[in-house]
Amino acid sequence: MPGNLYIVTAPSGAGKTTLVAGLLARDPAVQLSVSYTTRRPRPAEREGVDYHFVSPREFEAMRENGEFLEWAHVHGNDYGTARSALEKQTAAGADVILEIDWQGARQMRRAFPGAVGVFILPPAFEELERRLRARGQDPEDVIRGRIDNAREEISHVAEFDYVIINRDLETAIEDLAAIVRASRLRFGVQARRSRAHFAFSGN
Repeated sequence: MPGNLYIVTAPSGAGKTTLVAGLLARDPAVQLSVSYTTRRPRPAEREGVDYHFVSPREFEAMRENGEFLEWAHVHGNDYGTARSALEKQTAAGADVILEIDWQGARQMRRAFPGAVGVFILPPAFEELERRLRARGQDPEDVIRGRIDNAREEISHVAEFDYVIINRDLETAIEDLAAIVRASRLRFGVQARRSRAHFAFSGN
């Protein structure tokens, strides 16, 4: 039976990647959808694990060939979700989590109406800026651009099913895990995955 799709969105510095990594460590039944990007790898990022890193020319060819379910230009780089890989994962029954921006999330909800949307908020803009600077990976103009874009990104928070305010990392990871557990208990999901248990009810 098809697996669930979880869409996690946040402004840069809100802790999205760290929270998703924490969820994956706690719940082996969830798989990560690895996006394609033209961004250069950051220290410790691995090809095929964190992202598929491709050139702008390669990305454009994939886009023109219709290989992306969604794609967006964010902070000067392109990001996209490959159709074949995601459809293969969900068709095999895996629960898949996808880290994308609000534009991609909107596109994915059209393709997967049953997807569960989660938005990660920082506790304050000052904390967001502190986290971006603490990375030590981006020049000042990039940091300022990410901070400026954060307000626009956060304005789309109402489009999502759940909101996590990342004040404390462990609590936020547990909140994300709780959303995944709860979504698996929805009637439609339970009836689809455990059909024999509903035989007596006539559903």
